[in-house]
Amino acid sequence: MPIHFGTDGWRAVISDTFTFANLRMVTQAIADAIAADYRENGPLLNGEKRPSRKFVVGFDTRFLSDRYASDVSRVLAANGFSVFLTQSDMPTPAISYSIKELNAIAGIMITASHNAPRYNGVKLKAAYGGAAPPEQCRRVEVYLNDNETRGRGPNQMDYDLAREMGLIERFNPIPSYYAHLRQLIDFDIIGENPQRIVIDSMFGSGRGAIKGILHGTGCEVHEIRGEMNPGFGGAHPEPIARHLGPLAGAISQGLGSLGLATDGDADRIGAMDERGNFVDPHKIMALAIRHLYEKRKLTGAVVRTVSTTRMIDRLAEKYGLDVIETPVGFNHIADHMLKGDVLIGGEESGGISFKGHIPEGDGVLMGLLLVEIVASAGASLGELVDDLLEEVGPADYARTDLRLKRPVEKTKMTQRLADEAPSTIGGETVTKVATTDGCKYILSDDSWLLIRPSGTEPVLRVYAEGRSPEMVKALLHYGEEVAESVA
Repeated sequence: MPIHFGTDGWRAVISDTFTFANLRMVTQAIADAIAADYRENGPLLNGEKRPSRKFVVGFDTRFLSDRYASDVSRVLAANGFSVFLTQSDMPTPAISYSIKELNAIAGIMITASHNAPRYNGVKLKAAYGGAAPPEQCRRVEVYLNDNETRGRGPNQMDYDLAREMGLIERFNPIPSYYAHLRQLIDFDIIGENPQRIVIDSMFGSGRGAIKGILHGTGCEVHEIRGEMNPGFGGAHPEPIARHLGPLAGAISQGLGSLGLATDGDADRIGAMDERGNFVDPHKIMALAIRHLYEKRKLTGAVVRTVSTTRMIDRLAEKYGLDVIETPVGFNHIADHMLKGDVLIGGEESGGISFKGHIPEGDGVLMGLLLVEIVASAGASLGELVDDLLEEVGPADYARTDLRLKRPVEKTKMTQRLADEAPSTIGGETVTKVATTDGCKYILSDDSWLLIRPSGTEPVLRVYAEGRSPEMVKALLHYGEEVAESVA
């Protein structure tokens, strides 16, 4: 089976590779991998009691996600796990928090996150609530291949029988998740300066989450695209500018002055100001750092992926905070959040988390923090962004994916890009070359260009941030020239 786990699980086209049969095989391999780890390490790990044999299972709003989740639960129950299956579609961060809250050994979320409607997928979560580490995912693949080679099918149990035996329990994670969020967000400040908010849930499983917890704060909340629509209205449930026309329309109609958008499973955030301008995750993360440090008096390292804005670096330098750059993927950020004193961690795609929360991107949490930021400042989101850019900008950003005629070997290509680094791009000197994940050229004016060869398909992912639109255009043009030379 052509099944591989990427940085955040397995995703495939529904009824093509993502079938009930394949999903059961994947679940059996997950059960085998988790059980083997438990046997090898025993009930204690580093002198502490390990999580119990509980498994949390959740699902999003996609076509058949609820049915897939039930099948996953049947296989896990047949393998001796006690399964806590959500009563309805839920945000991924609510599932992740429940894993830790229930002291579960792991969790599975049925979702393809921000991908197109024809996809579904599996996110495997570790006991700490974040994405399972790469070595655990590799172990799942080993069991998957071994089971297939041996002709060993999945263990299965009748759903109703499993319910009668107490091996599958339906539950609602929202109350405990909300209680946790209330410890992280200052609802008193929000109540003192309530906002008019439009929430675009993009038909995803974050529907109702932000609106529900803001009930009683005095905020006027209008939610769009919050009904059940497994096809997401034909759009990608990704909170980026080109998918948020309905949110811009709602703001222009006067339904609110602050727009918040979450993706298909609500672990990503996007925003829109009172003028209908998209506020990307780069600016959201920078605003969050400024607020957490200046208003909350919190400190700690700032962890960002290699493709995230250097406005963060300029803020961190001002505040005397360390900056840690990681490869793309929130699992790399999670490693630092688990091991060190981290104020905030995030990536350009909108997965962001901060101190006190689980090591997992959370669109609901960050949407609420944005409401707190605006309420605390007594200024609009647009005004706050303008002030931010005045302080640590300007910063224009763009990304493009360039297709190649054939796949390239990522390590060799990255080394070639580093060895053949240009002396200047767009009239600015290249002062540093980094190879954390792909090849990144940092220029004398703090502009940068990142070229990341895909490890799975013939694509060069090109990211650029410049101090002007013209510089971004020059950076992307250089990236296109590199793609042509590779071809």
